[in-house]
Amino acid sequence: MKKKIHFYQSINTKIVFIIVMLLVFALQIIGANFVTTMEQKLVGNFRGDRQTQMTFLKSTILPLLESDQSEEETETNPREEINRLLMEFSGSNITELQVVSPSMVIMGISDSTQQSMIGQLSNDADVRQAQLSGTSVTKQDLDPTSQDRRWKIVEPVYSSTDSEEFLGVIVLESNIETVYTQVSEITMTFLQASSVAIILSLILANLVARALTKPIKEMQIQTRAIAEGDYSGMLTVYGDDELGELAFLINELSDEVAEAQESIDSERRRLDSVLTHMTDGVIATDRRGKIVIVNNMAEKMLEVSGEEVNGNNLLKILGVEKELTLRRLLEEQEDILINAYSEGLPTILRASFSLIQRETGFISGIVCVLHDVTEQEKIEEERKQFVSNVSHELRTPLTSMRSYIEALADGAWQDPELAPRFLEVTQSETDRMIRMIQDLLHLSRIDSGKSDLEVELVDLTELLDHVLNRFDMLIHSTEYEGKHYRIDRNLLEEPVFVEMDTDRMIQVLDNIMNNALKYSPDGGVITGSMRQTAQSVIISITDQGMGIPKNDLVKIFSRFYRVDRARSRAMGGSGLGLAISKEVVEQHGGRIWAESAEGKGTTFYLSLPYIPFEEDEWA
Repeated sequence: MKKKIHFYQSINTKIVFIIVMLLVFALQIIGANFVTTMEQKLVGNFRGDRQTQMTFLKSTILPLLESDQSEEETETNPREEINRLLMEFSGSNITELQVVSPSMVIMGISDSTQQSMIGQLSNDADVRQAQLSGTSVTKQDLDPTSQDRRWKIVEPVYSSTDSEEFLGVIVLESNIETVYTQVSEITMTFLQASSVAIILSLILANLVARALTKPIKEMQIQTRAIAEGDYSGMLTVYGDDELGELAFLINELSDEVAEAQESIDSERRRLDSVLTHMTDGVIATDRRGKIVIVNNMAEKMLEVSGEEVNGNNLLKILGVEKELTLRRLLEEQEDILINAYSEGLPTILRASFSLIQRETGFISGIVCVLHDVTEQEKIEEERKQFVSNVSHELRTPLTSMRSYIEALADGAWQDPELAPRFLEVTQSETDRMIRMIQDLLHLSRIDSGKSDLEVELVDLTELLDHVLNRFDMLIHSTEYEGKHYRIDRNLLEEPVFVEMDTDRMIQVLDNIMNNALKYSPDGGVITGSMRQTAQSVIISITDQGMGIPKNDLVKIFSRFYRVDRARSRAMGGSGLGLAISKEVVEQHGGRIWAESAEGKGTTFYLSLPYIPFEEDEWA
């Protein structure tokens, strides 16, 4: 997500701000130092000039003061001369000059408007301090009238012949405000120049910042495009500096990322294709067992959608959260069997687990592979049931034979009545085992694909009629003496030719007819019928026996399966006849099934493909 950058957050603004602030700070330091130095220099020069004037004035007035103190008569009045000299000396920023006698009487003053003060006592504290201390007093204060700053020098005067003879005090006041005004003007000029410099530096800094940030902005746009998957853009390299090298490296990175992304996309498409077309279901989770990937086959096996299961717990989706914990799954990684429903039918899934681990051993997820083992489990169960049934079926006649043989060995062979009957039973059980083993060998050859058919073109109508005639003769033989069975026919009038192995198909029809006779009551009618469809001919054999329960109807073609086990064994059945019949019919490309109603009888159907022909072909 693109984040909006405010004006004050941009690098351009920061660079300009830093440059300008550095310039301002530099100007502040330079200006402060310059103004302070300039002020000190101008004030120092001003004070030095005033001190020089004071020294000159002192040397000029000293003879006049000595003359005034000697009280000798002279051509001129010393005090008038002092006053005239002070008035002539005033000017050049000197605002006032006074000469005060040792008795604090003003002897002369430069201000013509204040001549009335001559002869009066001075109340100037600085004069009193200079007289008492004998030293100069220099100070800066404010003019009470104009509020201008003034520089005041109070200089005591001593006799040139006697350094301890005090002659008076000279007071010099000058206007120093002009110096500070000059300093202020210089400061203002500096500030104006600094403002112009800041404005120019602001413009220059902005140009420099743009020169720096333009490549950075282009890099930002390009890197954002790379992050969004667009690798087509190329950065302009403006020079051989660090930014130019960075732009060159970003261009190389874009090319490498584009190649890597293309490779990743190719691998992802390949992986998606593999996951989509896998016959096994695949589920991937994160380290907490939350589902992140589920392929189409897993959705189909579990009858869920990816939107429903993404983010859910794997064990919950598999329905084993009560029996299994994630910690145990991570530690043991054992396969488990899951009962599920696919397309409304119950299925058995084998779930295999493996960990997704980094080189450091950190577990980042789990991969669960679901394999539909419904058929394998069914075959395994049938195998176990088959072995159990074979063992049971063989043990029963063997147990019977052993009992009779033991009886014969114990002396029954000498009994002329028991011995023949025992031998007959033993022979019957032996024949029964031989038939069972022959049937098992036949099924084994069919299962292994070694049972080849000797196919020939046969008239199925004639074949069915032949089988029914044979059983019609059988029910009228001495074996069925006292029984009143009847066989009806509903055959096609024209021949129907089918490619088949005649012996095998007769075996199928014999099995069905034998079952019909076994389970039909005395006086029952067995009906053999035929009908023809566009692609196949259907044979049906109907009896009037006890019928088959609906729940058992789908299982009668399983090996060793009997609806009524006790009665079937009593009638000598092995439970393999219908299983062999089903395999033989399917070898011929046909189908066999049954319909039944309990207490009303059963109908077996055989559907076989036939070869249509025109009569002219057989003329």
